[in-house]
Amino acid sequence: MKYALLFSIALALACGGTTDRPAPVAGVPAPLVAGPGTIAAPDGVAIAYTVSGTGAPALVFIHGWMCDQSFWSAQVAEFSQTNTVITIDLPGHGLSGMGRDGWPMMAYGADVQAVVEHFGLDNVVVIGHSMGGPIALEAARLMPDRVIGVVAVDALHDADAKVDPEKAKVFIAAFENDFVGACRRFSASMFPAGADPELVERVTNGMCDGSPEVGVALTRQFFDYETGPALAAVEVPVRCINSGMWPTNLEGNRKYQPNFDCVVMEGGGHFLMMEKPEAFNALLKQTIANLDKPVE
Repeated sequence: MKYALLFSIALALACGGTTDRPAPVAGVPAPLVAGPGTIAAPDGVAIAYTVSGTGAPALVFIHGWMCDQSFWSAQVAEFSQTNTVITIDLPGHGLSGMGRDGWPMMAYGADVQAVVEHFGLDNVVVIGHSMGGPIALEAARLMPDRVIGVVAVDALHDADAKVDPEKAKVFIAAFENDFVGACRRFSASMFPAGADPELVERVTNGMCDGSPEVGVALTRQFFDYETGPALAAVEVPVRCINSGMWPTNLEGNRKYQPNFDCVVMEGGGHFLMMEKPEAFNALLKQTIANLDKPVE
């Protein structure tokens, strides 16, 4: 089941362009200026971001496979009233650059690190949807002095899950042979019966317009990702807000990360933050507030 869970598909709608920023000064964090902008990733690829709101902790939202920062729009509207909120287009997605030499999963953690350090942020919570969950783990591992918690959204279901290599080959081959067709079928499978058809179509159209090269490369990378060691390497609390469509192996994950906990939202699919934004926002607010409380 892991190969059907590991790929987060989210809405890929275009967001604002870049704005002028003051010239950077070596060793001095950039000022937090509301609005969109870009910085260079460690390999030079452009990373598009948007800053909204002010307040601590700072919340950095990371999208999933073949999506962009705009699918967090309902969370930006809510949390920017009380917190500094930064959303990011990962390279190969949205308005960010496409010129990367391959698309290794590990590089995305460094991309998030680059944005956080650009602004000199500390007291940061990284929030990642689906593929963004592992990326949030990688970012937290790289920034133990800046990140105070990780919140994964419909991700990190089971660190012990194993992928049948033959099923993985079939899954990948479908995307290689007909990316749009495979993408559309996959997207539809992530919604529960009775989901808003306009939302399903909007998400499906948006994500399946993305780069097949990037999509297939990340699919291959994600099958090889080892969740257990990544959980074990993180020194901060890890929380999940997961859909009830798939089980979460709470005790199994705690073998790797004792400070792991999860709350399940019943009745929603893979895109909880879009399907049930008010309920999701309430759970996310509670999860962030309780990060420092011991798990039961």
